[in-house]
Amino acid sequence: LGAGSNTLIRDTGVKGAVIKLGSKFSSIKLLEKDKIEVGSATLDRKVSDFAQDNNISELEFLSCIPGSIGGAVIMNSGCYGSDISKILSSIKVIDEKGVEKEIKKDEIKFYYRGTDLPENYIILSAILKGSISSKEIIERKQKELIKKKKESQPSQIKTGGSTFKNNNDKKAWMLIKEAGCDNLSVGDAIISEKHCNFFVNKGKAKSSDIEALINKVRKEVLVKTGVSLELEIKIIGNEK
Repeated sequence: LGAGSNTLIRDTGVKGAVIKLGSKFSSIKLLEKDKIEVGSATLDRKVSDFAQDNNISELEFLSCIPGSIGGAVIMNSGCYGSDISKILSSIKVIDEKGVEKEIKKDEIKFYYRGTDLPENYIILSAILKGSISSKEIIERKQKELIKKKKESQPSQIKTGGSTFKNNNDKKAWMLIKEAGCDNLSVGDAIISEKHCNFFVNKGKAKSSDIEALINKVRKEVLVKTGVSLELEIKIIGNEK
């Protein structure tokens, strides 16, 4: 488990051990003038800020992603035309037997919000490569992206981030709105007025309420638009 920002854990919890990498895996090191090594538990925003301090461009989008680098690699996180696959050089992983290995970028198949990395791999660190630019230009771009996000997406409230992946033809929020689902709710689980692909806990919603709302929206969108929405959020835990 990374920062848990795009995750819904069921009310029954997880039967088994949950591994969450701690502060020892949160580090950033400058390798070359345009290349950094980042521990997988490092928050995306910290990576973006470090890159800015060292005049490294192309990592500005990370300032808008609420998560850690390990999760960002697994999900090929991105926004505003950028994603991890464009800046990744390699990763170090460990498997369930404790064997460490390095994997180069060209050995990984990236697709929209995902990769073909085996589920038994835990990412330990990543090497990211940008391009050299001026601090002022990087800072301006970073601020513009953060402003854009704050204006279009809910912030400082309880939400699991983008609920559904965007469809090839239409964005998920457009399909939800088109199906008339933007005002649906289940208990305290509601849909954000600011961006209807964000599902919000108004206060006392259980995970089961959020999941019921997800299923309700999915069903309505399929009936009204013929599109089967695919989850971006990860639902973890036993159903019963």
